[in-house]
Amino acid sequence: MMMNSTFYPTYFLLVGIPGLEHEHIWIFIPFCIIYIFALLGNFLVMVVILVSPRLHQPMYIFLFMLSCNDVLLCTSVAPKILSIFWFNDRAISFNGCLLQMFFIHSFTSIESGFLVSMAYDRYIAIYKPLRYSSIITRRLIVRLVIVILVRAVVLVGPCLLMIKTFPGFRSNIIRHSYCEHMAVVKLADADIRVNSIYGLFVAFTILGVDLLLIFLSYIMIFNAVFRLPSKDARLRTFNTCTPHISVFLSFYTMAIFSFLSHRYGKNIPPYIHIIFSDIYLLVPPLLNPLVYGMKTNLIREEIWKILQEPFRWVVR
Repeated sequence: MMMNSTFYPTYFLLVGIPGLEHEHIWIFIPFCIIYIFALLGNFLVMVVILVSPRLHQPMYIFLFMLSCNDVLLCTSVAPKILSIFWFNDRAISFNGCLLQMFFIHSFTSIESGFLVSMAYDRYIAIYKPLRYSSIITRRLIVRLVIVILVRAVVLVGPCLLMIKTFPGFRSNIIRHSYCEHMAVVKLADADIRVNSIYGLFVAFTILGVDLLLIFLSYIMIFNAVFRLPSKDARLRTFNTCTPHISVFLSFYTMAIFSFLSHRYGKNIPPYIHIIFSDIYLLVPPLLNPLVYGMKTNLIREEIWKILQEPFRWVVR
């Protein structure tokens, strides 16, 4: 460290959950269970969609990509969190920290993009059912995926570049469980207003715009549903949207709370904020396959077929 207490770190130290360090060994257990079941649930959904021809439809293709992203999202953060809780392994290299930051924020951006795409898919299926197959094509899906990926890289990439330009840092201790953008930026011995403003811009561009698009889609969907002649038809149509509604409400509620509490929740105890930030990245990947598995009859049927297959071989 230099005489003016400013230095350029080669590594950072992650605190974990400030104030609950003595409880890390117990916190490890539920977090480990959440991570394992998130992986198992999403891999099961991916396998079912791959091997079941009936599920080779746009709605389930989007769900397959959402499950892939959920696996990558929770894997970008969970192993390091678990190593902190179990092994007290707090160190992470400077470039490793930036890489983790890029993956976390990119995958959350991609998650949001897929949720918008799925809302658009439901809008077309309900509002323009006769034109669904001509509008939601494989070509459109590929284009949407490219746009979602490019948006994530273009918006998140500059955050890392701006951090690399800092002349020095006052500390290398991150009071968090993972390398979150503002948690790292606040350590810099420099003017961080540009970083803060750009972080708000990225959050608004992703969360704000995507939420607006989803709400507009569902306004049109509800308008179409309530025009249906019978109550049974309205319920059947609305039930096709309930898994997506449950998923996007859980994701955006946790995302908005985590974002606002980190910037403006000065009266919230740090450990509460950190726990919710961790839950925001780990719980949606756990809930998504459960919600779609329970709410979607076709997926339930295909999962049951796959689970029954070993027993059929035993009977034979």
